[in-house]
Amino acid sequence: MIRISSQFDSGAIEVLDCSDASNIRLALPADNAADFRQWFHFRLQGARGQACVLSFENAGQSAYPSGWDGYRVVASYDRRNWFRLSAGQYDGQRYSFRITPDYDSVYFAYFEPYGWDRHLDLLGAADAAPVASVDDLGATHDGRDLNLITVGRPAPGKRKVWITARQHPGETMAEFYVEGLLERLYDTSDPVSRRLLERACFHIVPNMNPDGSVRGNLRTNARGCNLNRAWREPDMDFSREVALVRDRMLATGVDVFLDIHGDETLPFVFIDGNGMVPGFTEAQGAQEKRFCDALLAASPDFQVGEGYAPDRFTDELLTLASKWVFNHFGCLSLTLEMPFKDNAHLPDGLFGWSAARSRRLGAATLQALLAVLDRD
Repeated sequence: MIRISSQFDSGAIEVLDCSDASNIRLALPADNAADFRQWFHFRLQGARGQACVLSFENAGQSAYPSGWDGYRVVASYDRRNWFRLSAGQYDGQRYSFRITPDYDSVYFAYFEPYGWDRHLDLLGAADAAPVASVDDLGATHDGRDLNLITVGRPAPGKRKVWITARQHPGETMAEFYVEGLLERLYDTSDPVSRRLLERACFHIVPNMNPDGSVRGNLRTNARGCNLNRAWREPDMDFSREVALVRDRMLATGVDVFLDIHGDETLPFVFIDGNGMVPGFTEAQGAQEKRFCDALLAASPDFQVGEGYAPDRFTDELLTLASKWVFNHFGCLSLTLEMPFKDNAHLPDGLFGWSAARSRRLGAATLQALLAVLDRD
């Protein structure tokens, strides 16, 4: 008998009908307190050797309908090794994909999940690293710890580098990125890391939205708040996570800020800067270019030709993390986006954009940060 389940960390799916392997009908669930839907994560059991066709009947009502064009589902048999299926079919409303499972259980997800256990392992690695420490900024709405990893020791003259990830919980590639960055930063035999820790102290929030992550939300926290639209006036009742992080930023100061995300539609790695923010200067533009040029040299996955239109954000501009930080601190403050699909300029037929590539990009970013800190 075929069975579909999602009652586990970040699980999310609605089953309409799974009586026929050749026509398994599913629906993408909304976030628990907001009408955003695109993330899915579930297990299919009992279909070994059967030609299965699975369909998301409401893909056309998702948060980013065009994200299904050319999209390939991520799958795993052991929850450790994830691979891409062949591209599904999307007719503007319904997205369907095929698989003949090799085993009795197979997992599917919108992108490789980054579970809470792995997050705790990330904290454990920080505790074990001689150059790092772990702090809790406070409790989320569901009572989870909001963790801050500090790498390096604050000292007069040292720059303060802040990095946040997973404001949108379904963008799991962001925490994989942080994992790769941290692993390199802990390596005291790496000359780039050594030089960076001479120049700067790093304050890193690897998961800004623990509640949404565990609940299987795409974009919001447990109260239905899109955290990356709450930076201008956060409050403890609705956007507690932003309020806690922002308060610590105000206490430490910020010299460089990176906010790490994933984009559902654009198949590129790109940076969104602050050229559209009033008061942006030529010198600040040169600083952004210096960072981008260094990241181009460090990672062929990065590019500067494709990205968001300058007028994408209007009235909500200063509610975004990188725009608010830039406006308040006047520092280099960037949003970095990775694809849910693949990097169209450097495609990988087996894995597409993956956790491994996200980790490598995180490690490569240290080279770009050094280029900025060595110059400024």
